[in-house]
Amino acid sequence: MRELAIFGGDPVVSAGEVKSWPPITQADRDAVNAVFDSNIFHGSNAPQATALQRELEEYFGVKHCLSVNSGTAALHMAIASLGIGPGDEVIVPAFTFWATAAAVLHHNAIPVFVDIEDDAFCIDANKIEAAITDKTKAILPVHIHGMPANMDAIMAIAKKHNLKVVGDACQAHGAAVNGKKVGSIEDTAGFSTNRSKNLSSGEGGFFVTNDDDAFAVAKQLREFGEVVLPSGTREYNSFGLGWNYRSHEFINAFCRSQLKHLPENNAKRQEFAAFLTRELTNIPGFRGPYTPPGREPVYFSYIVRFCPEELGLDLTMAEYKSAVMKILAAEGIRLGQWQTRPVPGQDVFLKKQGYGKGCPWECSHYNKKIEYRGEDYPVTVDFIASHSYLAGVYPPNTLDLMAKYIEGFKKVSAQPDKIVKVAKEKR
Repeated sequence: MRELAIFGGDPVVSAGEVKSWPPITQADRDAVNAVFDSNIFHGSNAPQATALQRELEEYFGVKHCLSVNSGTAALHMAIASLGIGPGDEVIVPAFTFWATAAAVLHHNAIPVFVDIEDDAFCIDANKIEAAITDKTKAILPVHIHGMPANMDAIMAIAKKHNLKVVGDACQAHGAAVNGKKVGSIEDTAGFSTNRSKNLSSGEGGFFVTNDDDAFAVAKQLREFGEVVLPSGTREYNSFGLGWNYRSHEFINAFCRSQLKHLPENNAKRQEFAAFLTRELTNIPGFRGPYTPPGREPVYFSYIVRFCPEELGLDLTMAEYKSAVMKILAAEGIRLGQWQTRPVPGQDVFLKKQGYGKGCPWECSHYNKKIEYRGEDYPVTVDFIASHSYLAGVYPPNTLDLMAKYIEGFKKVSAQPDKIVKVAKEKR
């Protein structure tokens, strides 16, 4: 049996073998350099911005798109453009990146959290109705890690209770439910194009909607609350509170170039994920993600579940997970995660930091008490404890690398005594 790298053996994956995201081509460089040649570097009506918006509208099958400087800005616009504000409640999953809830707070509304599904990791549609009150104005499903939420059920609940639906699709460019892309299903939605995302431009994002009124509001919000005509003419008269959420032309050009390869890059992620999930089924101690029927994920992250009980080890989940991640890292196989607790368990909610004086929870528009506790969301707590994310499951990496990953998982699984040894050394 091959010795584990952590005890002096040869690693399965060599240093430098895992390539970074996104793949950069000469066409990408040419697109960005062309902005220098144009001498047009900014503006909401600049040529790269308007072309990108048209191309995204076509790709997602939506009526309107606005390019912005971040996914967080896009989500804030998605909330604010629907008239959600002080005293309103928005239902949010407990498992997400905190920017989801921050977008609600940014417009003085109140996040109300709901736990996630037992078998997947999106908001549990079966738990939403219990969280609806007379102050609820919207549901904010997150298509987390590229897994689309249960949108058929969520849209039905929203229709029943006359609620809006805002999509956090920051990690789900091209993900679909029954063939319909997320972002085109909801009333409004926000996407990120941060470097790590399936569609990358370094930093940036975009807002989408089929709602003419929401689009008009979002357009003003993006640019200081002003109306900017297609010609670029401005009154320099703000009609309401607005922000500077514009993206610049270098980002727009890079995003346009990357968009051309989004379908093929997503297809590669799906191919790699299908291979990994199939192979992990036969390796005790590990499992890949479950995909509910009708959902088409795009694997922003590839999720690995740790299963110490399958190896019969007398280790806690935390001990097993920590030891295995350390062993795999020595093999050149990196796993990690950025969620360490449910969002309602973060200090901003536990201490109601908000704007520093208890707002928006103690504002006169919100005349009820709400308390947040991370432990109130046991499925989220369990998911965070028992899962991690496998690096490099994207092009320009190849199926050969995925096969080495599987070789590494097999190597570790076959030596449970070594897992115990590493776990005990940490104690």
